[in-house]
Amino acid sequence: MPEIDIAELKRLGVQALLLDLDNTLVLWRGWDIPAAVLDWVKEALAQGMKVCIVSNTRNPKRVQQLAEELGISYVRRGMKPRRGGFRDALKLLGVERAESAVVGDQIFTDVLGGNRLGVLTVLVSPMGSREFFGTKISRFFERMVLGMLERRGMLRRCGAETQSRGEHLPETGSQKESEMEP
Repeated sequence: MPEIDIAELKRLGVQALLLDLDNTLVLWRGWDIPAAVLDWVKEALAQGMKVCIVSNTRNPKRVQQLAEELGISYVRRGMKPRRGGFRDALKLLGVERAESAVVGDQIFTDVLGGNRLGVLTVLVSPMGSREFFGTKISRFFERMVLGMLERRGMLRRCGAETQSRGEHLPETGSQKESEMEP
């Protein structure tokens, strides 16, 4: 996640980040925030971004504690890919859809939910391989979808992120502005 260019997001008009929790900010069921993630969130806040965790976790104490450590808001029981949790986050942050981006590690929860709401989405690689059994099944289908999209030229892989023009963003320094498609 630290390879996501905050300045590029701001250039695209993004003022708020809606972040997944498990395997995006911390390991699944984890309580420890990696230093690189902490630094990236601090940098986003320093650049004026509003940031909120939108999580499907059933552990309210964990998401609350992690959000407090990061100094950001949170919405628990986001029910992703449903739009309600994302809408709650937008309202909490006082921003519109066009000013927001969803960052997460799952196509069928984070990206699908963000796209259903019409929000820019950034798909990141999961932090770890340990995860909920149902997520492991979803990963099989995610690989199929990603392969199909890549073959059709609808996305490209750059480092840890998977991007699709208009839906995902280049990682820091990966592409000059003049090389970006309109």
